Amino acid sequence: MQILTKQEYATFDEKLTRDIIQIVGKDNVITDIEGIYAYSFDCAHIPFSKKYPKIVVFPENTMQVSEIAKLANRYLIPIIPRGAGSNHAGGCAPVKGGIILHFSKMNKIFEINNENLTCRVQPGVVVGELQKEVQKIGLFFPPDPSNLAVSTIGGGIALSSGGPRAFKYGTFKDYVIDLEVVMADGTIIRTGAQTAKNVTGYNLTQLITGSEGTLGIVTEAVLKLIPSPEYTNVMLAYFESIESAVNAVSAIINNHMTPSVVDLLDKKTLQTIEDFYPVGLQTDKEAVLLIETDGDIVSVENQQNKISDICKKNGSTFVDCARNEEHRLKIWTARRSSFAACAKLAPNVITEDVVVPRSQIAALAKGIIHISEKYNLITMIMGHIGDGNIHPNFALDLRDEKQKHNFESAKKELFELAVKLGGTLSGEHGIGCQKANFLPIALDKATLQLMSQIKKVFDPNYILNPEKML
Repeated sequence: MQILTKQEYATFDEKLTRDIIQIVGKDNVITDIEGIYAYSFDCAHIPFSKKYPKIVVFPENTMQVSEIAKLANRYLIPIIPRGAGSNHAGGCAPVKGGIILHFSKMNKIFEINNENLTCRVQPGVVVGELQKEVQKIGLFFPPDPSNLAVSTIGGGIALSSGGPRAFKYGTFKDYVIDLEVVMADGTIIRTGAQTAKNVTGYNLTQLITGSEGTLGIVTEAVLKLIPSPEYTNVMLAYFESIESAVNAVSAIINNHMTPSVVDLLDKKTLQTIEDFYPVGLQTDKEAVLLIETDGDIVSVENQQNKISDICKKNGSTFVDCARNEEHRLKIWTARRSSFAACAKLAPNVITEDVVVPRSQIAALAKGIIHISEKYNLITMIMGHIGDGNIHPNFALDLRDEKQKHNFESAKKELFELAVKLGGTLSGEHGIGCQKANFLPIALDKATLQLMSQIKKVFDPNYILNPEKML
């Protein structure tokens, strides 16, 4: 990037603002430092840089995004797509300044097609709201990030988000069939088709999905829907050890049962949630499995009975099935409040995200406990045990340099442990800028070089969400 004098910088910054206002209108930009600051962090607590032009822009349509991309590419200014900012890996933090492209005004559901089982939406649509809308006509969009009340479709596509239901239904990548994407130079492309099957050319839809805004800017998505299950219920199975809980999950799967959710919460997580949102959790147990089943009513009841028996045979001391819809929702509210509950323990909470083969969950949990004790960190272990995706929540004070240093050391050991156990660095939170330096732990040099070449083809001037992923 060209180095400007202080006066040149100020003049250039003013020109950039004027040009963007001409594209989107004065009401769709934020330039004051107080406003900028509010959009300069995500859940990973990465601050913005003061060295480069910075502005928050709220585009209302694809053409405006295209014109802004052309402007950014011409002046070699970073452009950072942003949704709700609930990312945990610094994926939407403007670490090199630039243009923050906020999609809250591109939040339309254009179509829900009951015949084709698809919907066409803008990236600012909230996941939970889409689920409610398709449910009205008996359809189902399964991906369910824990913060689905605020998480957006664009963010879910950027990270290929999953959530608890990924065990049975998969993640975002399994439901994205076509994307409208603005490239780094402003060119607008479509990546797929509104069809159930498509092997026409390279699968750019899947390449863009999970690329964290580093290859293109998603401005519209066609998503696959499925028929909604008739009935859903949830149960809690308590265990005296994490190992017993892991064994129970293996037994459930070996008995050809496929719950929609199989989540694990350790004792510290149970205690923290119950203090924050009391629902009667047994906080003296070492672990609990949250298991949800769905289907027709008879099938769900049959599954619950079989799963309950399997859990008890594998060491469960108590199984509690939701007694009604109100009870079921309370259990899920407690589960989804885990991050907020942890926030009462310290000024900051950092949620990590690693994946290992399911058979290695117990070893991973033991390793996390050992690492936490080694570095004197408050840690809660939870995650989607059904697909081996574990989220340790670290409660700490990032203003304390010693705690901050200890966490960085613990994080490195956590990633090394996950890879050693046959896993990898992320299942659904992405790499962002927080994990980019750790990629060589999980990927070989040739693979990383190929990824860099792909990035260069899509974004030769390196303006799309720089310092992320690679």
